[in-house]
Amino acid sequence: MSEPARRGPWRTLASRFVYQNQWIRVREDAVLRPDGRRGIYGVVEMGPCVGVVALTSDGEVYLVGQYRYPTETYSWEIIAGGADAGEDLLAAARREMREETGVAAARLTSLGTCQISNGVTDQVGHLYVAEGLTAGAAMPDATEQLAVRVVPLAEAMAMVERDELNDAFSVVGLYRAWHRLHRGV
Repeated sequence: MSEPARRGPWRTLASRFVYQNQWIRVREDAVLRPDGRRGIYGVVEMGPCVGVVALTSDGEVYLVGQYRYPTETYSWEIIAGGADAGEDLLAAARREMREETGVAAARLTSLGTCQISNGVTDQVGHLYVAEGLTAGAAMPDATEQLAVRVVPLAEAMAMVERDELNDAFSVVGLYRAWHRLHRGV
């Protein structure tokens, strides 16, 4: 018998996929927990996603509003979406900008990564600030009914503080963009 796969203090004894659709796969692993006892661990595999803080020359940011089915709430967020399998992350960011807002950017600069919910999913978000914007027509997916607002970055930050904008990926992106602008990084 071969040695079980090791994941830090956890050992994976077996894995099986229990569900999948075009956006996610749910994997259930039989594991040896750090305490040495057997258990299971469920992992949602989603692949990478991209988030864009699209910043105008006047210091305003594009926000996208949409209803979120899992939480049954209306959510204001930065431009964001999944990267297709094998898709270049910058190309995915540019595609999401076009789809959700119609905006194109002369420059995209990395704001780093964010682990979205690393207790249950493998998804890593790649954040960018977009500058040198050119407006165009949005082309949302058939599953999206989007609203677009352009607000001063300071107002977006105030929305975070008032809990009116609480999508974790968006909060991280906005804070990183704010600090980049105010620290000159």
